[in-house]
Order: sequence, then C-alpha cells, then structure tokens
Amino acid sequence: MAVTGQQLLSKLIDAGSTQALTKYNVKRSDFPTLPEQSAYDFIESYAKENGGATPSLATFVANVRNVTYIPEVTDSFEYLAGQLKDATGKRELAALLNSPDLERDFGQMSTESFINSLTTRANEIKIKTRTSVPKMTDISTSGERFLEEFRARKAGTSFKIWRSKFGTINTQIGGYFSGNTYAWYARSGRGKSVMVMEDGIESAFQGAVVLVWALEMSEYEWMARAYSSISARISETVKRIEGVDYTVGFDNRAMLMGKLDEAYERGLVAFIEMLSEIIPGRIVLRAADSEGFSQRSISQLEADINEIDADVVIIDPIYLMDYEKNTSHVAGGDVAATSVKLKRLAGQTKTVIHVVTQAEEDAKEKNEDGTRELSPPPRAGIKKSKAILEDAANVFGIDTLAQEGRGVIELGKGRNGGEDTRVEIVYLPNYGVVRELDAQGQAAQFADVSGF
Repeated sequence: MAVTGQQLLSKLIDAGSTQALTKYNVKRSDFPTLPEQSAYDFIESYAKENGGATPSLATFVANVRNVTYIPEVTDSFEYLAGQLKDATGKRELAALLNSPDLERDFGQMSTESFINSLTTRANEIKIKTRTSVPKMTDISTSGERFLEEFRARKAGTSFKIWRSKFGTINTQIGGYFSGNTYAWYARSGRGKSVMVMEDGIESAFQGAVVLVWALEMSEYEWMARAYSSISARISETVKRIEGVDYTVGFDNRAMLMGKLDEAYERGLVAFIEMLSEIIPGRIVLRAADSEGFSQRSISQLEADINEIDADVVIIDPIYLMDYEKNTSHVAGGDVAATSVKLKRLAGQTKTVIHVVTQAEEDAKEKNEDGTRELSPPPRAGIKKSKAILEDAANVFGIDTLAQEGRGVIELGKGRNGGEDTRVEIVYLPNYGVVRELDAQGQAAQFADVSGF
C-alpha cells in the first residue's frame, strides 16, 4: 500500500497521458506524502502546457525528488486508483473519529442530531473516495439489457405506477411513475393540500405505503381531512347539497370542532376501528406538531422512507423543509439544491414524491363585482424557485371555487405528454367529495347548481 501512489505516478509516465486521473477521479489529496503530491503537481502542470501529455521519464526524474519511478507497472489504473482512494477514505475517517470536535458534538448535540451530523460527514468521505468510473451505454450493443428491463417493467418488478384518483391524469401521463417527482401548486387556500392528499390516499387504496410530511398542519387536522375523504369512498350516506345528491363522508368541520352528533360519533368510532381493513396499504403521517419531528432535511426524509419502505411520499409544502446549503450563492439556490436532491432521492429509493408549493398571488384575478373565474396559476407563477418546475416530471396547477363546489387541475408541464390538459373537479372537501367531473354523465345533474 505504501508504494501505490508511486506506482500510479510511474504508470502515468509510461502511459504518456493524464486521462486516468480524470477518469478515476484521482486528486492531489489522494497521495499520502508531500513528495508524491509534488510529483502530481508537476505532472498536472506539464500536462496543461502540453495538451494532456505526461513528461518523459528523463524529465520526470530530473524534476521530481524523493519519488521512485517504478518501471512496467502491470496493475490497472482502476485498481491503483481504487487502492489509493480506499487509503484516502481510511485516513479521513480516522481523522474524523479522532477529532476533538466529535467529542464536543457528542456532548452538546441530541442523539438524533449527532447521528445526522456524523452520517453527513461520513457520506462526504464516501463520495470523495469514489473512483467515479463512468458507466456508459452503447445502445447498439445493449439491446438485451433493454429487453431485460422491459420484461421487468412488464412484470411490475422494476418500477411501479400508482394511478391518480383523477382519470384524465392517468389518461394523459399514465399515472405516477416511481423514481419521479411531481409538483402541485396553487395560490394560498385553493386546495393544493387537498388534491395531493386525495392522490396519496388513492395510492394507499392500491396497496402503497404512503409517507406524508404535512409541514403546516397538525396531525388532527390532516387526519380529519383524510377520514372525511376515506369515509366518503365507502359511505352509503347521501346528502343533498345545492340541489344535488352526493355520497358523503364525515363532516370535516364538525370533526375539527368536536361536534358530531351521537349517531355520527358512533359511526366514526366504528370506521376508525375498521381502517386497517378498509385501506390495503398504509398512510404514515408526520405533521407540524408531531412529537420529535424537529429534523426536516433530505437526510431525515431518506431515513423515514427507508424505515417504513415507502412507495409514495408527500411533502406539503417544500418551502417548510430544512433546505440544503445554498452553495451557488444565488437567490433561490437553497430550494433549488433541495429540489435536485429530492429528484435524486426519488430515483434512489424508487418512490413517487409529490411536492407541494405556492404560486404568486394575483391582485387582478377578481372581476369588478368581486367574483372570479377558475384560473390555475401559470407555470411562471410558481413561487420560491423555478427548479421545482424543472425537476418535476409533471407540474399541476390548481384552482378551486369552494363556495361553488368546483375546481380545476391543469397540467402545466408534461415530460410524457398531457401539457395544458384541464381536469374539471367536483370540490366539496368538507364532505370528502373531491373527484373528477364526468362531463357527459353528470352534465344534466349539475345544470341547476350554482357555478356549473
């Protein structure tokens, strides 16, 4: 191991090129001694002035001291770089574990914070010690590999598709594909949390394990909304609203106020006792007031996903997460870095990640008489960062007129199609009724309802 650096430097001289340094991510700091680092500096400096070529053996020997040239090294660059990187990782890990800062942090931090900090620093070392060998695919010769993936997808073992509650979304984009992020946005109070909750519940009814980070709602508030929606799916209770009969769930406002009548309260108790039988999957909630929910970072989200083996994730809203460090030093760089890491996390964990964000307010949206039309905000109106738009497979703009019981979802971006498609919605979330409007089958039914 002690001569690995000298072997690699000698092999560079024999090869006549520094390409291996780039290919295998070998840095100056990977060489353990100052003479080897000086030799690296000389080779790099020479290569910059000579089109990437390394110096001749004679020039190398004349300019480099205390580094022995080893002729005819037969070990591959990949092997030598791997050995060098492994030694670098062990040195840096030993320095971390023996650092007085570690003992200080251990005494001052909570257990969770200390583990998160230690994990972050250990991952940084892990990344630095990768040889980063590029794995490229020649599509002319990789057809069999493609067919293997096709057959795995056909069998449902490679990735999963979770269907939306709203049929038009499924028709236009095929559902939600694991490994992708999807962004939902609306102006304040227009139903974005309700819409994404509905599709999270829909995934659970298909057997998915759904992780919800409800960052601006209490556990009770989110569960009341969910119980209203879930109960509406199995309910036999019909309520006439604005002249139209709906099959409804438990009254959300009544649950929030603790004022269900006795019959409905007994029904609520029975419903909750049956929940595990009603829902094939699971819904796991972490809300704004959840005990111990102080870390809201990407690393904590990854830990939660792995702990419950989640299939679908809801982050509502993204701007209340603990953002990644803004290393770009530009406006919005923190949320942009967070959005990029969420996209990577979706791919690594093979999850669907739904992200909720806010749109800019529009002071001109109301008519002179104080009314307004359904108008989902444009893509340019996504607040906080355009990176959310760029990183998501699809972006959904939302608007609702709750007093009229209607809403709309507009596909603002479609990587696989569907852009500018509008989905008309029956929007009565207080009773758990949020569904796509069947324009043909229900046109006559809604003819006398205000707003339709």
